[in-house]
Amino acid sequence: MINLRFLPVFLFALAVLPARADWIDESNKYAMQVLSGMALFYPEFASGQGLSEYDTEVVDLNPGVYERQMASSEQMLRTLREQLAKIEHPKVRQDLEILIQSVTDSMETERIQRQNLLPFYNIHKDLFFGFNSLLDPRNDAERYPAALVRLRKYNGTVEGFSPVAVLARTRTEEHFEAKALVGPYLAELEGELANTTRYVAGIRALFEESGLSGWEQDFEALEGQLMTYAQFIESELLPRARTNNQLPAVVYADNLKNYGVRSTPESLIEEAQAAYQFIRSEMKALARRIAEQRGWEDKALVPVLRKLKEEQITEDELLGLYKARLSEIEEIIRRENIISLPQREASIRVATEAEAAAIPASFMSPPQLLNNTGQVGEFVLVQSNPTLEGEARMDDWGHDAITWALTVHEARPGHELQFAKLVENGTSLARALFAFNSANAEGWGLYAESIMHEYLPLEGQLFNLFTRMMRAARMFMDPMVNTGQLSPDQAVAFMTEQMALSLPMATSEAERYAFRAPGQATAYYYGYTKLMRLRTEVELALGDGFDQRAFHDFILEQGLLPPELLREAVLAEFLP
Repeated sequence: MINLRFLPVFLFALAVLPARADWIDESNKYAMQVLSGMALFYPEFASGQGLSEYDTEVVDLNPGVYERQMASSEQMLRTLREQLAKIEHPKVRQDLEILIQSVTDSMETERIQRQNLLPFYNIHKDLFFGFNSLLDPRNDAERYPAALVRLRKYNGTVEGFSPVAVLARTRTEEHFEAKALVGPYLAELEGELANTTRYVAGIRALFEESGLSGWEQDFEALEGQLMTYAQFIESELLPRARTNNQLPAVVYADNLKNYGVRSTPESLIEEAQAAYQFIRSEMKALARRIAEQRGWEDKALVPVLRKLKEEQITEDELLGLYKARLSEIEEIIRRENIISLPQREASIRVATEAEAAAIPASFMSPPQLLNNTGQVGEFVLVQSNPTLEGEARMDDWGHDAITWALTVHEARPGHELQFAKLVENGTSLARALFAFNSANAEGWGLYAESIMHEYLPLEGQLFNLFTRMMRAARMFMDPMVNTGQLSPDQAVAFMTEQMALSLPMATSEAERYAFRAPGQATAYYYGYTKLMRLRTEVELALGDGFDQRAFHDFILEQGLLPPELLREAVLAEFLP
């Protein structure tokens, strides 16, 4: 099942409406069995997908949770395999195989982490995410009072419940004598300690804005427990922390697999380093053209990037500019017949401080998974990394030239459209949730940038290539940082000097490789190359008969299938 420490990865969980086809109804019955099994241990996750019956329930960190969780998963596997033996419909069979693989992979991850890592529960962040999901303004307000029950269960004032902070501490302490286990990374713990007050303040703000009453005393009790837990991290975990960011090799390899990257660190590095130089050479040519048009003396790539980044948009105009960019992009999509668009507008907003501390990069916040009553995804703009001391503001996403690439990636035709199609198409839960990984989600986002590239102004094209170069750099820097070939500080220096990233952004990137999500950053370019290869196969087969809109619509109709399953679907169903 899903490890609580990795729940933030599932910010890309999806929303689906009631199924349209009989086979989807049948498939969803099996997927709900798995989701209900997960909810026994991580009900906040199920609640976040729209299962309101879990709104008042809280994470299970009681004694023996690992053994109970593994036994539950073993029983689930037996049930799924029995059901697979009886099913004839090919799509239902494929979905059952997706569910079986998902449960199997989760069990393997649990075993690997238990055998290698000292448990660390980032309770401050996890509780913020849980309340942020439940008290989301997009939710029906009648769900909000459940947060009061959840609050009391977290602080242990409900009979039969112990404070979650105490349980988390106990689950960690019981492994202190296992000397073979690797402790958390020192920089991760220090960063989380710096953010504890932000997360707590973020939870308080959520309750204040919810309109609920009678939460203050229970919140104060929880706040005290969370502060005590922070003291535990400082006094007990910091001395046990590792100063080297490297994970055990088996853990990093498992991370890559879970993010959908079926490759070795060595292969990723080799392929990405070559791609980085190819993209950079195209950028140099564009930079020279732009410098000549503007009369700039220095026509080298990095100076041109820095000059364009000086064209910052004022904070009060930024949101309006991104919305204007979206309108222009949608006009291009319709004019060039690139992909089918929804009739409604996409939503864009600026991140709160707590959100920026948890995820120091712009992101897509999808709506709930089940019982969707019209909620839509949100493109969330992040302009700073509050964790950093001193200057935390990024100049990377607030200048005019970057607005094209970021809007295309996070909004349309990127992630927002990706999730909107799942809502409209009634995709099966297996394909929308359990087949999900970063490679199939982020691969589409980067592919979306490439199909819009030729229609952008020169400055937009330069930074569209910049984001592609950055994703290629991620695919070699992440494994290099995690195999000891590059330190996080060296990665920061490379990104600031060779890629013109701001120090806050480069630091956020290095933190992603080192401890926020080791392995995840490789998924963007990896998934992108799989989609580009697939498109080439289809163009070879269809020749002049290739219809990009039909191809793109078909891709999104498949849900978030992993690259290998998506290729099977395209070759079997899309090609005549």
